[in-house]
Amino acid sequence: MPWSITSILMPSLLKTGRDSQVEIGKIHFMLRHKDIWNALDGVAKAKGFSASGLARRAGLDPTSFNKSKRINPQGKPRWPTTRSIAKVLEVTDLTLSDFVTFAGKGAGAGKARRYPLVGLAKAGGGGYFDDAGFPTGSGWAEIDGPDVGDDGAYALEITGDSMMPVFRPGDIVIVSPTSKVKRGDRVIVKTTDEQVMAKELVRQTKREVELRSVNEEHPDPVFRNSEIIWMHRIVWASQ
Repeated sequence: MPWSITSILMPSLLKTGRDSQVEIGKIHFMLRHKDIWNALDGVAKAKGFSASGLARRAGLDPTSFNKSKRINPQGKPRWPTTRSIAKVLEVTDLTLSDFVTFAGKGAGAGKARRYPLVGLAKAGGGGYFDDAGFPTGSGWAEIDGPDVGDDGAYALEITGDSMMPVFRPGDIVIVSPTSKVKRGDRVIVKTTDEQVMAKELVRQTKREVELRSVNEEHPDPVFRNSEIIWMHRIVWASQ
């Protein structure tokens, strides 16, 4: 195979249940738990197999891809192993790009569309967002990107190094105002003092929001809920 599956689906992320990350060329995809299982289901259907039939064809335990195996007894997501995905791609003669396509919209696959684009450093100024955080006004540029299934999605150009090495200055992220945000997601946050920042959501309680800067040289901010105007999930990033 021309690529290494272990460099594509990071084992450390699979073990922790956080989003897996896939890089194809210079495009960086964020794969959620359901996206990876959707991809396996899609591959099975396209090749004329059931989930168990695909596992058997790949030389795995026939129950490996059963729906009952996708959540562990504690109710936490269970991820397919990198070895099992590599075997599936080998026996089905599919590439990684094919696999991401089967993952669906959440992986950034499928048709492209245009998005309004502004630099992160400028986004805190007035006129770029309405009160709910949807793009508004005429100061936006435009950029092509994968369809993420949200008509209100927008693109931001990363500035600063607080999220390095995940996001670097000049990277483009696509943000979905309608996607549910949960712990561990990379997010764009706007505060009442007009700051707009890219961070990782650590925890949100009834009183406050804890965020993380991936770059350890930057502080991890904590805000009262009343200080947050909106918080949106990053669903795609270019690198």
